[in-house]
Amino acid sequence: MDNIREIIAKRVAKELKDGDVVNLGIGLPTLVANYIPEGVDIILQSENGFVGMGPAPEAGKEEKDLVNAGGLNVTLMPGAAFFDSATSFAIIRGGHVAATVLGALQVDQKGNLANWMIPGKLVPGMGGAMDLVSGAKKVIVAMEHTAKGKAKILKECTLPLTAVAEVDLIITEMGVMAVKPEGLVLLEINPAYTVEDIKAATEAELIIADPLKDMTV
Repeated sequence: MDNIREIIAKRVAKELKDGDVVNLGIGLPTLVANYIPEGVDIILQSENGFVGMGPAPEAGKEEKDLVNAGGLNVTLMPGAAFFDSATSFAIIRGGHVAATVLGALQVDQKGNLANWMIPGKLVPGMGGAMDLVSGAKKVIVAMEHTAKGKAKILKECTLPLTAVAEVDLIITEMGVMAVKPEGLVLLEINPAYTVEDIKAATEAELIIADPLKDMTV
């Protein structure tokens, strides 16, 4: 399927509510800034020290010193403000972030998240992910459903955990899944796939919502 990352980012953007302070993780989640629905006014926080982040700049209009936590050029919205790292993480740890969107290496049906290292490989460190998933009111995992054909949504994570039971929603190109006390519930399905397709690509046990809605972007 073409534009998988765009499909995921557009669907994630629909979860964001007017007035929310939202943190977008590096990689795919940064694309969400380009698809905020018209009429929805949110404040995007970047953990490297500012609020009021806007979408990616037009080609040729990049400001080389204005980058997000992943080092990508961004724009600023009116009212944007810069601050030091201590203030940035005080916002995160203080519970002032309504939602955080981040990628994952693995996520499981209990809401556990593994997204910071693969044993035996060189990694830069956990970064702010541990703080974000424990400090944000809502945790959304935005990722491709599989990695080289292997399931990423598991019964139980096998990689070192970033957080335990903190994930609320998983959005992939195949559908939208919510972590509930009863298990992992498939709420929406991309019409390009069948329920059988999703089950085959998912190791976790899926509870199929009734009614099961179409995922629209």
